[in-house]
Amino acid sequence: MTVKAMTSKEVTKKVFNKEELFILDVRNESDFRDWKIEGENFDHFNIPYFELLDGVEEIIDKIPSDKEVLVVCAKEGSSIMVAEMLSDAGLTVSYLQGGMKAWSEHLEPVKVGELREGGEMYQFVRVGKGCLSYMVVSNNEAAIIDATRMTDNYLEFADRIGAKITHVFDTHLHADHISGGRTIAEKTGATYWLPPKDATEVTFAYQSLEDGNDVEIGKVKIHIHALYSPGHTIGSTSFIVDEKFLLSGDILFIDSIGRPDLAGLAQDWVGDLRESLYKRYRELSEDLTVLPAHFMIIDELNEDGSVAEKLGTLFAKNHGLNIEDENEFRKMVTENLPPQPNAYQEIRETNMGKMNPDLEKQREMEIGPNRCAVR
Repeated sequence: MTVKAMTSKEVTKKVFNKEELFILDVRNESDFRDWKIEGENFDHFNIPYFELLDGVEEIIDKIPSDKEVLVVCAKEGSSIMVAEMLSDAGLTVSYLQGGMKAWSEHLEPVKVGELREGGEMYQFVRVGKGCLSYMVVSNNEAAIIDATRMTDNYLEFADRIGAKITHVFDTHLHADHISGGRTIAEKTGATYWLPPKDATEVTFAYQSLEDGNDVEIGKVKIHIHALYSPGHTIGSTSFIVDEKFLLSGDILFIDSIGRPDLAGLAQDWVGDLRESLYKRYRELSEDLTVLPAHFMIIDELNEDGSVAEKLGTLFAKNHGLNIEDENEFRKMVTENLPPQPNAYQEIRETNMGKMNPDLEKQREMEIGPNRCAVR
């Protein structure tokens, strides 16, 4: 019997709308524990598909009849098999098209604000991995910040709204996902900007992103001067766009702060991290809307699916910004670290241009949640 496929876009809408969904995840237990599809009103049941090869009778009573049911696996094949067996048993279920690989790659554009002289700020939410990237649009020009490797999403979106991509930025050398910045620049002729302190080993040409740079996109100015904000990496750089938005990269998140250890220099960089958060950011307007490069938990999503909050609110509510004792802060960000991202060293080398893995290898390197934060 044919069962219905549910796309990652459809699942994302359920996350944003806080709808109910029951997920039967048939991956191995360790994979499920490490990373799953999260939603405020999602329920989960995990059983490896190989335990169901002889039939689904033992789990029928665990599948609710009053909720929509989605079967999930890594690539889709096993979930189709299990979904068909459940359908044959009389249940109405769907399977996740493309599996968790597709879930990891889906980008959902969300408009997060208007610009003063006309134009918009868009956030691309990679809800399956917690990555956030941005497009600033003004006067038919666009800049992209912290792009993922799924570059067609940005190119097609810019084409749809009639904007030419003229600049591409990375706030730092990413360690948890492969950047699409260089590819977009090559395809569009845009200028690709990188912080030079993060780019000492890159193998390609780039424009140096340093204090004092002001880059204009149409009628809007992206201010980079005086916002060098090391800590997550030695070159981490923040941007203020239109005196309204603070793009914080991986320094500051809504519910957490950036980790300083992904280049093996946690003890060296923790002081920079504290100075960026407790001094440089304190000098900024609290009315700025913080737009980070990642989110850590589903609770950080706003009602419209965006991830954004006023800087003043974060000063009041984000625990990482309210640790007065410097030694306590140092201990938190060096001893309270989550596991490091999957294949993070290979990802760094890919972003430097030292490696050129094929698409399947890139997918494999990125699989799993982002782990850029401490909280």
